[in-house]
Amino acid sequence: MYSPPPEWAWPTSFCAFVTVATYVASIVTANVSQVDRLWTFLPTIYSGYFALLPLWPRQPLFPLCPYVPEELTFAAMEYSPRALLMHSLVVLWMFRLSYNTFRRGLFSLADEDYRWAVLRKQLPPWAFQVVNLSFIAIIQNILLLGLGLPSYIAVSHQGHSGLSSTDYVLAVASLVTLAVEFTADNQQYAFQSYKQSCLSATVAYDEAHHWPGARLKWTPADAKRGFVTHGLWAWSRHPNFTCEQLFWWLNALFPVLAQEPPNLPDLTFQDAYNGYRMVFLYLSTTPTSEISAKFLAKAAAQVMYPYWPLAGAAALSCLFFASTTYSENITLSKYPGYAYYQGRVAMFGFMKTLEMGAYYRTLGSKQRELVESAVWGSDTGEEKNKRD
Repeated sequence: MYSPPPEWAWPTSFCAFVTVATYVASIVTANVSQVDRLWTFLPTIYSGYFALLPLWPRQPLFPLCPYVPEELTFAAMEYSPRALLMHSLVVLWMFRLSYNTFRRGLFSLADEDYRWAVLRKQLPPWAFQVVNLSFIAIIQNILLLGLGLPSYIAVSHQGHSGLSSTDYVLAVASLVTLAVEFTADNQQYAFQSYKQSCLSATVAYDEAHHWPGARLKWTPADAKRGFVTHGLWAWSRHPNFTCEQLFWWLNALFPVLAQEPPNLPDLTFQDAYNGYRMVFLYLSTTPTSEISAKFLAKAAAQVMYPYWPLAGAAALSCLFFASTTYSENITLSKYPGYAYYQGRVAMFGFMKTLEMGAYYRTLGSKQRELVESAVWGSDTGEEKNKRD
């Protein structure tokens, strides 16, 4: 029977405890956002456990205390500079997300993500509880545990020598990504504050109270539109989610681009050609009934071995794509003009935004003005729907 490496003993036990605790809390409180409140801390805990491995005792000093199993021999080694750098960046990520979570009031035990409230209405109670147990409690906690995988690889599978040029480049890219994400968060928060001031005479909007980069000139038409389309949001429908995914991909690339294995192999064209030729000859000369699944699995494992640190980031991107699609369907049901925004601006990244800009320039100024007025101008889309 397969058992996880000893260095995963504490993280997996802690993950199991958090999974059970958040699920029980969701039942007791009738609020399934318990994992959401811990999201900002759990990747930092898992990353920190591996990065600070020589710090932990050999036996737990109290329940849930991090420790290093006795059979783990490399724990006495020096700290990994790469893992420490990665963890430092994750700590900065935690501060950014915690700040944004706090000011939005999501740390309140009474608060629940609006999407869960919508899903609760769409599903029978028993089906919603299946989702609560399987996806909200179990899958999300496993995903958060997986975000500690790159730190684990840097500590246990790579040398602990000094940092390389790729480490510095990835660190700078990560800092820039966090700065852009922070700006996107601030622009969204400033817009929501302005929108609330338009809806309520008792709520005043003061531009000076917001961070630089978020002091945009909002108009009543923006508030009527209902969703932010200016600043970074003019280029991407979710610049914060784009940066969130990019940050974790960059984090996963630290061990992948390192000089020590497991890393991207320095293959020549001839090496790659010989490898693919061997697999092709095997498949083309072996009867289908005799093809060995073990051989194919071994070949696939050899090809994919350097990339397995990317598993957590890939799973996170899958989650973001699914959850963002669901969120946009909710937004579209509330704001019909959102369809024009979807057609003009990219969901993640910005390439579609550039492509659609070039496309509408070929259609002529009238069609372009109609669409872009619904996205950025005084026409919120409702008026355009009536005209159409």
